[in-house]
Amino acid sequence: MRYTVVWTPTAEQDLASVWLTAPDREAVNSAANTIDHLLGRDPETRGESRAGTSRILFVPPLGVDFDVQADDRIVYVLTVWHI
Repeated sequence: MRYTVVWTPTAEQDLASVWLTAPDREAVNSAANTIDHLLGRDPETRGESRAGTSRILFVPPLGVDFDVQADDRIVYVLTVWHI
């Protein structure tokens, strides 16, 4: 089943900052699209678990922290950074 992926305002700001300073903006776009795709399907199996329902995922050149709300079928991308 599909999950809705929601990028928080903080994550959107983080992504914009990474994109603006990235030497390869297309790689950032591609990674963000891949993150959307991966987290939209089976997000509880993606990346590594952290405290509670939080997880971490790396799709070079990006890393993200995200939270899975399985009952609501929503994934919140919380923060983004360049790796």
